[in-house]
Amino acid sequence: MKLSAFTYFAAFGIKTILFRKKKPILGTVILTDKCNLKCKHCSVNNITAVIHPYSQIRNEMQTLYSMGCRILFFCGGETFLWRDGEKSVRDLVIEAKQMGFLIVNVVTNGTFTLDLPEADLILLSLDGDRERHNLIRGETYDTIMKNIRSAASDNIVLYMAINKLNVSTVQDVIKTAETECNIRAVSFNFHTPYPDTADLMLSLDEKQQCASVIRDAIEKGSPIFNLKSALPYLVNNSFPTPCHQCVVIENGKISTCGRCIEIPGLCEQCGYFFVAEYTLLFRGNLRIMFDMLKTYLRYI
Repeated sequence: MKLSAFTYFAAFGIKTILFRKKKPILGTVILTDKCNLKCKHCSVNNITAVIHPYSQIRNEMQTLYSMGCRILFFCGGETFLWRDGEKSVRDLVIEAKQMGFLIVNVVTNGTFTLDLPEADLILLSLDGDRERHNLIRGETYDTIMKNIRSAASDNIVLYMAINKLNVSTVQDVIKTAETECNIRAVSFNFHTPYPDTADLMLSLDEKQQCASVIRDAIEKGSPIFNLKSALPYLVNNSFPTPCHQCVVIENGKISTCGRCIEIPGLCEQCGYFFVAEYTLLFRGNLRIMFDMLKTYLRYI
């Protein structure tokens, strides 16, 4: 991370904590909900299958920047399906950097060529070992691993949503992050039980077991892009929600924290690790602060 970016984020954090501000720092633009996969745990794909035009996406980027966001995520659907004429996701990443965003990340299912060295991080969904991943996402594991190995840069972070189908394979994904080229780390979430996927939600015991595996791996030095100090809050859903420092914009609509905020009762069952980490950080939790500083300086 550049010194200028670190200084900016440190100043933002101090002002947010001291004055209890709710200004956002992290923004996500949904490029499309169109996706080439139909994953068992996903509730947000192919609802409209509309690919939003470049002019709209650029305006949404500018809106987030004007709100104060300096960390930008591009999400889908599947982000690499996005095109408008000759413009691709790469053009959006480059333009976001030129606009002034300090960190620009892209989320993908990994089934397309990973030629995007301009992104700070590519968060790539891998949901277990070959058997469990393919059970959830279809026969894509081999394609994804081929794309990882031939990627243009080592800016890939594996992104695993832990649910009842793949709960036994957390260690497998950690091992993949440890041994495969071009992978910088792995980031975990617990499954958030949208109404149509509530049966995949982990029990309290399963969350505790997963947290133990992740904690032990962090302590051994495994490349994990999550905070050990946040794990107990995630297991018990004892962190404050929503996260006012994160916003999502989709087709002109801005949502605080995420697209699930309007679903009754879902915030109380949130499984997004970053929500716990950010809300605890901006409440002034010192252990989270030091943990995040150490982790972010290592992987960004």
